[in-house]
Amino acid sequence: MTDVRHDLVIVANRLPVDRVTLPSGRQAWRKSPGGLVAAIEPVMRTHGGGVWIGWPGGAGQKLKPFEDEGLSLVPMSMSQDEIEGHYEGFSNATIWPLYHDVVAKPAFHREWWDEYVNVNRRFAAKAAELAAKNGTVWVHDYQLQLVPQMLRDLRPDLRIGFYLHIPFPPAELFQQLPWRRQILEGLLGADLIGFQLPEAAANFVRLVRQRVGHKTHRDLVYLPDGRTVRAAAFPISIDSAGFEELARSPEVVERAKALREALGNPRRIFLGIDRLDYTKGIYARLRAFSELMHEGHFDVEDAVFVQVAVPSREQVEEYRILRDDIERLVGRINGDLGRIGRPAISYLHTSYPREEMAALYRAADIMVVTPYRDGMNLVCKEYVACRVEDDGALVLSEFAGAAEELKQAWLVNPYDINGMKSALLEAYQADQKEVGRRMRAMRRTIRQHDVKAWAASFMTQLEDVGVHTKNPHPATKS
Repeated sequence: MTDVRHDLVIVANRLPVDRVTLPSGRQAWRKSPGGLVAAIEPVMRTHGGGVWIGWPGGAGQKLKPFEDEGLSLVPMSMSQDEIEGHYEGFSNATIWPLYHDVVAKPAFHREWWDEYVNVNRRFAAKAAELAAKNGTVWVHDYQLQLVPQMLRDLRPDLRIGFYLHIPFPPAELFQQLPWRRQILEGLLGADLIGFQLPEAAANFVRLVRQRVGHKTHRDLVYLPDGRTVRAAAFPISIDSAGFEELARSPEVVERAKALREALGNPRRIFLGIDRLDYTKGIYARLRAFSELMHEGHFDVEDAVFVQVAVPSREQVEEYRILRDDIERLVGRINGDLGRIGRPAISYLHTSYPREEMAALYRAADIMVVTPYRDGMNLVCKEYVACRVEDDGALVLSEFAGAAEELKQAWLVNPYDINGMKSALLEAYQADQKEVGRRMRAMRRTIRQHDVKAWAASFMTQLEDVGVHTKNPHPATKS
């Protein structure tokens, strides 16, 4: 398959599938959970297939290209040193906390940077090998920020897009990075750089002007070679029609009813679904909920909080500590407030297929999404899509990118425990007319701005910017 050249090449850190062992002992591939896969797969199908380059997980696996459900996939191997340096190190202990408002302190190690450069170079070389002449390559996310320029050096004929799924920080934070100029120059290899929010795009353009010295005008960067790079916001979304259809299915409706019964049919079910990550604000929201219960606003007969914490980066020490802290908190809350067969918090450290997620969304009266910083957060959009009866309340952090679109949610500052308690209580006590008014407006928004619209918007603008865009009248710095 590697002899075939493709008009569209997707480059991402991970493949859209995970290796699983079936009950029979046979190994198979299963579609990965998560926003990136759900967002990109329709793009490939819309654009006639293409090929996806990514890491299948694990160390030292040298797998041949294969097809899965009609998608052409090319696995990239990683050594243990590359996993520790590029993935666990630079990507997730340097870039991740730095780009998420330094919620945790980033670590800067030269050895990690070296592995990051090496892995980015290998991904760029593979994309150059697979892309057809004048083809399009779409590079994704913070693990591969050097790929655009490396790829342009190898294949100047290509049209290159880059999309950052996480926040991009302001200059005061980004400037801490010892390799700040290299990252900026790496991204400038793309013709179009997409961000979740306009502020992130503006942060990038401002940094390029200040740190690299290129001329800029609004969302455009003018390079000395005559190329123009555009940096703009493309808020990512979900397959809202697909989730709505799933939520209406008899199996999901029955499962949602069974979940409510299993939880004792309380008056209100609160729900949190997050990767187990320190940016998600899980600890603070559970504290806020428990304090409301302590103060007598409701008890375990009235309300239960279901918190699903999807396992994440379990080899990283900080994530193991976070898991221990949250599990201790849950145990203490249930010990203080629960009754036999009626815990205050039902805590589940696992991942679920889409059908079970849809049932949880349908069962829950109040969705609580309170990250300290999030590029977008698709869970809240999935919840809205599944509320087919126009009911259900959403409590949402104002620091999630989705807050820009879902303005009818109960918006909170996750650092303000008292403010979060007030919002949770308001959502708990809100009458159905108020809840319905808010939910109808949010459902209109996500129907209009679904993942197909996101992908179409990015790909259309990438074609418009193009590799041949020239700047006949370079702007002065602005």
